Amino acid sequence: MKEGTSENDEFQNQDMEMDNVAKFLRGKTILITGATGFLAKVLLEKILRLQPNVKKLYLLLRASDDKSATQRLHDEILRTKLFKVLRDKWSWKFDSLISSKVVAVAGDISFESLGIANSKLREIMWGEIEIVVNVAGTTDFNERYDVALDINTFGTFNVLNYGKKCDKIKLFLHVSTAYVCGERQGVILEKRFHMGETLNRTGNIDIFEEKRIVEEKLEQLQNQCAPNNAIKLAMKEFGLQRAKLNGWPNTYVFTKAMGEMLLGNFKGDLPLVILRPTMVTSTYKQPFPGWIEGVRTVDRIVVSYGKGKLPFFLGDLNSPLDVIPVDMVVNAMVVAMQIHYADRRCSRETIYHISSSSRNPMKLSDFHRFLRCYFTKNPWIDTNGKIVKVSEGTVFSTPHRFFLFIKLKYVLPLKVFCLIDILCCQRFKKMYTNLDRKIKYILRLAEFYKPYVFFTGIFDDRNLETLQRVAEERGIDAAEFNLDSKTIDWEDYIMNIHIPGLFRHEIKSDTNLLNNI
Repeated sequence: MKEGTSENDEFQNQDMEMDNVAKFLRGKTILITGATGFLAKVLLEKILRLQPNVKKLYLLLRASDDKSATQRLHDEILRTKLFKVLRDKWSWKFDSLISSKVVAVAGDISFESLGIANSKLREIMWGEIEIVVNVAGTTDFNERYDVALDINTFGTFNVLNYGKKCDKIKLFLHVSTAYVCGERQGVILEKRFHMGETLNRTGNIDIFEEKRIVEEKLEQLQNQCAPNNAIKLAMKEFGLQRAKLNGWPNTYVFTKAMGEMLLGNFKGDLPLVILRPTMVTSTYKQPFPGWIEGVRTVDRIVVSYGKGKLPFFLGDLNSPLDVIPVDMVVNAMVVAMQIHYADRRCSRETIYHISSSSRNPMKLSDFHRFLRCYFTKNPWIDTNGKIVKVSEGTVFSTPHRFFLFIKLKYVLPLKVFCLIDILCCQRFKKMYTNLDRKIKYILRLAEFYKPYVFFTGIFDDRNLETLQRVAEERGIDAAEFNLDSKTIDWEDYIMNIHIPGLFRHEIKSDTNLLNNI
């Protein structure tokens, strides 16, 4: 650093010739919820890489206090490989950049005022925050209903109410999912939900009544002294029942849809942007190709097939498999921030599908072919050092054929084996338990993914096209903020970026994860 030059001056000098979005972010104060999540980490890295002179980034993290939240910030976010480019760029000044720009806040969206116990910090945040980005949510298809409702529905409502208390608030940006549409067919528009509407049009949902019902159900189970595991299973089943009753295939998309309804109904005149990505996958280009965290969406199929544990496929091979790289989602988020900031002309929320099925569809048959080709050339080596050979696999084009096959080939023989085990004084109990676990895993995987592997809907993204056009008119760098899925070569991306990234960054470093798949 030059003599007489402060670190803030250094940060300011970095954005002298930056893109318009970077200039827009300069001096902004942003709250990001769900900060330890996959998408939020990529967003944080992008903002800091684009504009180190952002005023402040408040990150909401679940923790007992702010000290613990700061520890989580360093352990679970900044130490990931995602931040390598930023670390290399800033070298020894990286820690100064973080300490001056990023504040870890202990809190929980399940509570009013986001559970922020530090009243002084809470007041400061209310006085500074200009943009709220809600990325928090539970993505488990089979989450407990009480948990999913607290986070995806009323957690979202709590974040909105917190944002409305901020004196300088100019934009509320919420990340949902494209699959709030349920199992619709044909072209699916970027259309808002009306308060209480159902997908099957059998009536209206009273969202606040849903909360009362689930609390009553939970209280009944507790009063019956039901064990924790029984309560957990009952809550999961209850969520699935309520979702299907109203036309949604699982608890996740049902509770996310209700969260959108609350936002649209109670936002007032606050500019609201809802982004609905499809299946989010590893980075395409930024900050480098192939970064991913955890086994996500279709990746369970990738890993299971590569390890030789998925000798068959369930799905319509002609249907589109709609995936989108995480950096494209983040690009859309950041561009939308600039375009919609302080835009009170829009009386309704603006919704964006971040998807690929309309512009650049990849069929399930393409994905199947890519997997076979990759693992034929790059076979998995099991724990015994043996090469796992993958087959083309049997494809079941209807759920009925698949479940009938599983029943005849696996379930019924397993019942016979169970009887033999009993007659032999449970001599084969360990073998039986292991086979039973594997069959249940396959059935569970098939049940959860069934709505998506037979999904024939095409996500219209005309709003996103408009966003891209406006961005170009405003001089925003199309390469730095690529929103266009047409630029993706799916064969190259899946075989040379996504699968290698999945194994390089996650699978090989997590033995427990390997053993559970």
